[in-house]
Amino acid sequence: MTEQLKLGLVGADATGKGWGPAAHMPALRGIEQIELAALCTSRPESAAAAAKAYDIDRTYYDINELVAQPDIDIISTVVRIPNHYEVVMAALNAGKHVYCEWPLGASLAETEEMTAVAHDKGVVTAIGLQGRHDPTLTYIKELCDEGWLGDILSVQMTFLGTGTSDRPSRHAWEQERSKGVTLMGIVGGHTLDYIGYCFGPLAEVSAKVTTRVKQLRMADTGEIIDAEAADNVFINGVLTSGALLSYQISAVPYHADGWRMAVYGSKGTIIASTQGLPQITLITLVGAQGNEPLSELPVPERLVFVPKAVPFGPPQNVGQAYVRMAEAIREGERFAPNFEDALAVHKLLDAIQRSSDEGCVVRLG
Repeated sequence: MTEQLKLGLVGADATGKGWGPAAHMPALRGIEQIELAALCTSRPESAAAAAKAYDIDRTYYDINELVAQPDIDIISTVVRIPNHYEVVMAALNAGKHVYCEWPLGASLAETEEMTAVAHDKGVVTAIGLQGRHDPTLTYIKELCDEGWLGDILSVQMTFLGTGTSDRPSRHAWEQERSKGVTLMGIVGGHTLDYIGYCFGPLAEVSAKVTTRVKQLRMADTGEIIDAEAADNVFINGVLTSGALLSYQISAVPYHADGWRMAVYGSKGTIIASTQGLPQITLITLVGAQGNEPLSELPVPERLVFVPKAVPFGPPQNVGQAYVRMAEAIREGERFAPNFEDALAVHKLLDAIQRSSDEGCVVRLG
């Protein structure tokens, strides 16, 4: 077997909470191409706790010390979004390949700077838009590419997630738009990327972004804070193919039914749905050509290429991304989705916000 690439993971909560322990660690331990060689946290105490919890000998609490290690090939950034910039820039300036969870930056300006530096350094970058590695979404793309749907006429998408006005005070910072943790940024970024991946980019958007629940109560302290982040987004768009997009993202108090995407073509119809986000939960896929009744569309087994040791759920698509990233590094090829793809999604989100703020249609590209 080819020698494994060595990876340093930044963001390892010893209690098992967070996306790193939930998705990245099981994925890395199940694949052969990359070794989880080191962990990095923010304090000596948390580094020691992570070393014990995950049986990793090499732990750091200074990102600059980690990126200075000559045998570390990849830095994976799985920390709070406001801290992405510091970690990613340290890794890039050290000449490391970088995997960063979505969104890349807390702002468009940060994202532009990181993308430019990555380009100058010539390293392989990966952004955690794991939907592009999901077997079901990839199968939808394949069906579209081979003409099974015919000409795409319209795409209708909804995401209804449970939102409540009572939140733990430790999450109060997430309501600040400048921190990058918003419903539109997280859910919108992931799911809008599926549109471009499966059906091609948007040519124009018209949107309304609003906050319907104006105040939030901190459940543990009783404090009332103002809500900055939007909880409802409506997007109308036109794809470069001429197909129309209608998309609603909402945080609702009760009976949220998750994500649904219906695609209508001149030859066929596809409807995909899941109770959660499609890059981490099981998708139900049905379709039909012509006027035939909708029926299940089995996803080819070949589209799951990680070993069975990688658990289904959050680790699967992260693992598939790591396998492809390792191949790109070995072969000196471009990986997708990378930082340039992340920048395109950030620009789309910026256009959606601008459309809402200015009450206008924004043309893209």
